[in-house]
Amino acid sequence: MDNLTHSLAGAVLGQMGLKRKTGLAMPTLIIAANIPDIDAVAVLLGGHQHLALRRGITHGPIAMLILPLLLWAIMVWFDRWQTRRGKRPEKRLPLHKGWLLALAYIGTLSHPALDWLNSYGIRFLEPFSSQWFYGDTIFIIDIWIWAALIAGVWFSLRRERKGYGKWQRPAWISFTAICAYIFANGLITGHAEAVAYERLQASDYTSAKRPALLVVANPVPIAFWQREILWRDRINFGQEDYSLLTDFRINRKVDYINYPNDMAKHAAKLDEDMRAYLFWSRMPYARVLPKGKNTEVVMRDQRFSNPLAEDRFTATTLVPDE
Repeated sequence: MDNLTHSLAGAVLGQMGLKRKTGLAMPTLIIAANIPDIDAVAVLLGGHQHLALRRGITHGPIAMLILPLLLWAIMVWFDRWQTRRGKRPEKRLPLHKGWLLALAYIGTLSHPALDWLNSYGIRFLEPFSSQWFYGDTIFIIDIWIWAALIAGVWFSLRRERKGYGKWQRPAWISFTAICAYIFANGLITGHAEAVAYERLQASDYTSAKRPALLVVANPVPIAFWQREILWRDRINFGQEDYSLLTDFRINRKVDYINYPNDMAKHAAKLDEDMRAYLFWSRMPYARVLPKGKNTEVVMRDQRFSNPLAEDRFTATTLVPDE
């Protein structure tokens, strides 16, 4: 998910009452909720190298053990440093090291839990396994989750500042509503994939001779009741529309997939950037075109075939003709 969502998730956890457990609870929760994204420095590498590095080692089990400990140590040091300089706020609660460490773990673990929900992918087991996991439940930026998180934090803070009792209640309502929303979206995705798989199997688009059918119900912005149905077998691929409000029909022409093929595989061997792209890609397809004395290989991913996103997720390389 985006970092605003992660930050607001940390803030909601604090407003649910956790911020009263120890000093520095709220900053610890918010920073912890974002800390696995330290791998964002990989974008400095240029090209598509960052795709192969993001959501990997800093989101895996070793990081989940070490990152909260590092954050906890920094926060303890910061509290002591402020105390020595006489700048520790008088209203700050005493530091409870046990609770502070627990909150560092809670905030950090919330990050991969949210990242898993979308179709971008996450490698939960890195470095022990580089397998990608996909929740296909929530779009990577979900305005409905934003709205629920902002409302929960704002109303909770407002009640707290006015001295009302049970100021944690709005945050708890927000948390509960978001959990229900995620669960409902999971059911929508499961139903969309089941219906699409059944109808694709029965259609002329796929063949019993090509049983390896992959169907992905890709979440879309804003319209949580809709999904892009992305599908492929070993030869063909296509995209359909699904909505809870209408019946699902297969009504788009089939494209002919140009991947995997020998030229695309050869391009990956020659180009490190292409290898990184293919490592990240879940549903790759290629266009192979002659270009002078070379062959141009253009690789894309079905998940990001929308014209607004495809330029950011396109890998191109030239393969010399032999």
